[in-house]
Amino acid sequence: MIKHINQSVQYLKDEGFETPEVGLVLGTGLGQIIDHIQIIKEVSYSNIPNFPTATVEFHKGKLIYGVLADKKVVVMQGRFHLYEGYSLQEITYPVRVMEKLGIKTLLVSNAAGAINLDFKKGELMLVDDHINLQGGSPLAFKGVETLGERFTDMSMAYHKGLNDSLEAIAKQHDIKLHKGVYASVVGPQLETKAEYKMLKIIGADAVGMSTVPEIIVANHLNLKAAAVSVLTDECDPSNLKPINIAEIMQMAAKAEPNMITLFKKLIKIL
Repeated sequence: MIKHINQSVQYLKDEGFETPEVGLVLGTGLGQIIDHIQIIKEVSYSNIPNFPTATVEFHKGKLIYGVLADKKVVVMQGRFHLYEGYSLQEITYPVRVMEKLGIKTLLVSNAAGAINLDFKKGELMLVDDHINLQGGSPLAFKGVETLGERFTDMSMAYHKGLNDSLEAIAKQHDIKLHKGVYASVVGPQLETKAEYKMLKIIGADAVGMSTVPEIIVANHLNLKAAAVSVLTDECDPSNLKPINIAEIMQMAAKAEPNMITLFKKLIKIL
């Protein structure tokens, strides 16, 4: 894997990706932040040696390098998921490449369903902890110790300083920002009533199909990491309605400006 990472990094450096400080991973329907970036270079995933290719229609599939809030950033416009048929190592490969390019901080966004019924669709949740229900680990492969500590500590998976800053920014800008536990499942099917009940019992406040692998690898690489969920639907097992993908995308678009404010203001003070 080291050889592959170095090939990807060298290609991107040759394309003009120079010493980014912050990496961003954009979730489903969360691409508007690109409009706030002074783009220096963008490259399709399909052109980067050894990179996976996004297959979900809501994910653009570009790596973007530019300036946001006076900081050099590299942005994944479109991420990879277990349900697309990728391994957990492939899903997190871009995080390893971004770290080799120079990032010290990883900011992740996702669209999620609200398990905590005090949380409403269109609102944001700061991820304070997570539950990995994806049935594996991106660190479970031979030779992982050559890339970082095999037995990675996850007691503070989400950086307290970043989370404290995000909460302060939300308060300053009158943004409703819940804080809670994100459960990551495989998907792509949505949950049953019984599964939503189970998720509530085990302590999840929101559920989605991403983020946890990237956060695990960020900790493996000693990156500071934070994640914000855009709550796109309410998962009430007593009043469960068929999923409406169009409405989910509308909710993501509604909440995204607040998420952009949080990330821009945070990057500014890093």
